[in-house]
Order: sequence, then C-alpha cells, then structure tokens
Amino acid sequence: MNIQDYKGIYVFIQQVDGKVAGVSHELLGKARELAQKMETKVTAVLLGYQVSGLCGDLASYGADKIVLVDNKDLEIYSTRPYAYAVCKVIEHFKPAVLLYGATAIGRDLAPRVAAKIRTGLTADCTKLDVADDGTKNLLMTRPAFGGNIMATIICPDYRPQMATVRPGVMQKIKPVEDASAPVDSFAVEIPESMKDVQILGVVKKESHKIDIQDAKILVSGGRGMGCAENFKMLEDCANALGGTVSSSRACVDAGWVEKDIQVGQTGKTVRPDLYLACGISGAIQHLAGMEESNLIIAINKDETAPIFDVADWGVVGDVTKIIPLFTEGVKKAIAERNK
Repeated sequence: MNIQDYKGIYVFIQQVDGKVAGVSHELLGKARELAQKMETKVTAVLLGYQVSGLCGDLASYGADKIVLVDNKDLEIYSTRPYAYAVCKVIEHFKPAVLLYGATAIGRDLAPRVAAKIRTGLTADCTKLDVADDGTKNLLMTRPAFGGNIMATIICPDYRPQMATVRPGVMQKIKPVEDASAPVDSFAVEIPESMKDVQILGVVKKESHKIDIQDAKILVSGGRGMGCAENFKMLEDCANALGGTVSSSRACVDAGWVEKDIQVGQTGKTVRPDLYLACGISGAIQHLAGMEESNLIIAINKDETAPIFDVADWGVVGDVTKIIPLFTEGVKKAIAERNK
C-alpha cells in the first residue's frame, strides 16, 4: 500500500428516512478543522435511495464535495450491502481519513469495513487531531482501561485512517446558508451474495421524550438520589427549568431509570447550557460524558466528591432536601418575572 495515494478526509453520513443524524453534522464540522491542518478537502459519503435532496444540507455543514451512492438496495440500512458500498467508495476514491459516528449503525458498519480493507479502526473517540511531526497522521484519542487513562492512537502504515466518534463530543459549525458542493454520483451494484438478509418491515418505537443530547438544560440524578421514587423531584425541577432529566450509570444499573437517559462513557455525551448534577459523585466515566457542559452546578453531601472539581457552582448537602427548595425558588422567580 502506497499511503501517498490516499488523500482527503471523508465522513460517512448516517441518514435514516431522509434525515441526517446530528453526529454526521458534528463530524463534518470537525473534519473541516482537521482538513485545514492536513491541507486537504472534506468529502461527505452519502448512501441511500433517492436522498440527493440532502446534498445542500451537507454542504451547509462543511462538505466541500459529496460522493452519492444512490441505490434501491441501500434504502434501509443493512450491514453487508452498506459495507460493500463503502468499501467500493474507498477502493475508488482512496481517502486518507474516514470518520463515522459511534451510533448503532456506525459501530456495526465501521469494523466490518476495516476488516474488509485491512486497515485500523479506533472506536469511540473523544478527540481528533493532526500530528505536527510532518506525517500529518490522524491522532485519535479515546478512553482506555475503564476510562482511567486517555489513549492516543495512530495508524501510520495503513489507509484510510478510520475512527468512530461519539455523538455530542464534537460541536457542529454554524450552517452556511445557500452553500453548495459538487456531487459525484458513484454507481455501485450490490451483488446478490451481499443480500442474504431481507428486511420485511421496520417497527418504530415512538418516543415523546426529548433526547438528552438535544436538551439545553439537564437535571441529572445519581446514586445519591436514594431510590427511583426520588427521581420525581428531579422531574419537577426539570419541568420548572424547561429541561430534561438524565442520570448516571448507577441509576440505570439499579433499574431506577431507562438507559436512554444515561450520561457517561457507556451512555451519551451531552453538552447542555446547564447541567445540574444531583447526588452524582463524579466518576471519571461520568465526567467524560458531561464535562463540556457550559454551566455545571453540583449538589452532593460529600464535599470531597470529584464532581466539584468540574463544577462551576457546588452545594454541599442532602440533595433530596435541596432540590425541592431549589424547584420552588425557580417557580417563584419565573412567576415574578412574568408579572
């Protein structure tokens, strides 16, 4: 393999039902930053069926070029057809870097592509940078040893350099209105041998809850809440603030709350305007998922809890007594403001 033949930063665009996943927008923004250091361009790789209408959206979020693979066999995500198509894109265009979101789809697709084309893959990255030693290798950083250290990994001898990145870790750029990018329609015929799974139908679970990754205000509970019933006071507080409830892993493991509201290394990465940590000690695995919040307020009866090291404001005390008082204070303040 002559790695000099591989150029450009490519981003796999995850789309479902004609809607681009937020992590793909985040990766396009980060790719632009990396491309400046590598002195190259950003290409979005869009797979699907009749999805050309998404190209303008991708250009507005940072794509310099779009590779469009439009095929009926790619209408609904299926592992082998998608992996085959991505491999064909890599063989033809030879990207130096290929990024995926660390979603259910990205975590399924990326390792299969890596195995097929015989390159490396760094999973669940929380930071991406470019080496300044002249090689311009991609520096891929992820938690290791249970989150106790951060490991920076490089792939110097194989291309493309591939990584999956957790949603919410990178920030989207402000979309550029009326942006456009050239579209390269790349035809891929999916062989019958890749269609060994037939999708008969898709059953969707309807949710009326706000995804915690989209919430501007999070009221998050930890083991210090004591029991599942006490999460009701967090819901009251979140409603007063116009926010959403989230939790630490301990509460999920205890069966108090569902996993889809878990924040942390094994949950979701969030970046709200306000993160109210209630009864959360602040294990490093949890901090990895919320430490980039704009404002962190922590309530914990242990004044030595690690959460106070990242908090902007801290309250030492019994959270089950403080939160109801805080909620009442918020309600009164809003009522006064609305008079």
